[in-house]
Amino acid sequence: MKVTTAGIDLAKNVFQVHGVDEHGKTVLRKQLKREQVAPFFANLQTCLIGMEACGSAHHWARKLQALDHTVRLVAPQFVKPYVKTNKNDAADAEAICEAVARPNMRFVPVKNIEQQAVLALHRVRQGFIKARTAQANQIRGLLAEFGLIVPQGIGNIAARVPELIEDASNELPGSFRMLVDQLVDHLKVLDTHVLNLEAKIKAWHRESEISRKLEQIPGIGPVTASALVATIGDAKAFENARQLAAWMGLVPRQHSTGGKAKLLGISKRGDTYLRTLLIHGARSAILAAQRKATKEDSWLGKLLLRRTPNVAAVALANKNARVVWALLAKDRTYRSDRATMAAGA
Repeated sequence: MKVTTAGIDLAKNVFQVHGVDEHGKTVLRKQLKREQVAPFFANLQTCLIGMEACGSAHHWARKLQALDHTVRLVAPQFVKPYVKTNKNDAADAEAICEAVARPNMRFVPVKNIEQQAVLALHRVRQGFIKARTAQANQIRGLLAEFGLIVPQGIGNIAARVPELIEDASNELPGSFRMLVDQLVDHLKVLDTHVLNLEAKIKAWHRESEISRKLEQIPGIGPVTASALVATIGDAKAFENARQLAAWMGLVPRQHSTGGKAKLLGISKRGDTYLRTLLIHGARSAILAAQRKATKEDSWLGKLLLRRTPNVAAVALANKNARVVWALLAKDRTYRSDRATMAAGA
């Protein structure tokens, strides 16, 4: 039995393996317990192994790469078309095995431990930000029920709410005052967690030469730069700059037929977090450019003359993604006078 290509359906405890030989004939169908996976592939001749890019996929990819196997991670939406019948572990493993062998298949880069650790900081920070926003909205909504309106902006919660609680003229019940005070304290704890995680992200950013290089691009700060470096990994995995922008969902969707090209809004595929950071950073760069009265003959100046600020922000985010590819893949240093040339490289 010589397995040349194998597909693994990952799970918490029970893994399904499907293997084929060089002619595409099925030669292996096996169910493995979690502790059996590493020993099994250690005794298997080196081959191409495919897995869905899901939970624990990067961990197992590193484990199997250490055993000299070639590992490829496939996005789940690219595996689905190869499932022939009803969904089960065996059918999924067979579909993964089929998908990974396709010559034009797109793969997810395998992340190392450091990349995953940095992304964990970003994910937890984002979770605390959502919790902080939800807590602020809850406080604002509860006070509104008593006719007390807090101005917009999360900073006004900590600044205005304590005064409202201490004001005896608003006739709030004592139990409600204590409740809101407790919620404000919880909001401050969440804010402290966010600031602590941002400090850790910035500390990692200062130690990373590549991340500091990306920070030179207008609209990209330490948080965005560190997220880009940790998520993209090896930029050479993308053939060109547009492929990276498409991977982030920043290029137009197409609905073309009969030789007629029809472009719609951006596809919004890929990592929502990265795309959000780039677009928010682009908005900040546009505001800075407007304050500095950017020349109308510049790329951004011409864009703002013919497009709305929101459209311009997405276009600038798309351009920045392409510049990021040029800096990472070609080991360049950012220069403002070469930004346009680097973006089109």
